Amino acid sequence: MNDQVQLTILMIEDDDVDAKGMERSFKKRRIANPIVRANDGIEALELLENGKISSPYIILLDLQMPRMNGLEFLTSIRNHELLKSSVVFVLTTSHAEEDITAAFNQQIAGYFVKDEVGANFCEMLDMLEGYWRIAYLPR
Repeated sequence: MNDQVQLTILMIEDDDVDAKGMERSFKKRRIANPIVRANDGIEALELLENGKISSPYIILLDLQMPRMNGLEFLTSIRNHELLKSSVVFVLTTSHAEEDITAAFNQQIAGYFVKDEVGANFCEMLDMLEGYWRIAYLPR
């Protein structure tokens, strides 16, 4: 990926404690990419459709949210002509096999369970950072 292009992270997370924890982990790892937070799928769609998220970007998506949950959000963006190629990583509390299957059926890049990542969250961030440093992402 071109080093001069700054990747934006769209964090779709309704839990303030989880969101703050993720932001602290990004700072601890000295990952200075811009982070934009949406509290649910509806807010995230509005940000994306109104051009408030600069390209390239990746999405960190929680599944369990009010108004529009993560799976509904995935269906919406995959059916949206301009958003269907968005790179999405799911970061959720759901261990449910049907959620995992449904998410991968919507072409996600990865599925992480929060309590399993737990203490290894920084290692997951290292993996994500390595991914977006070498991957070519849609603009």
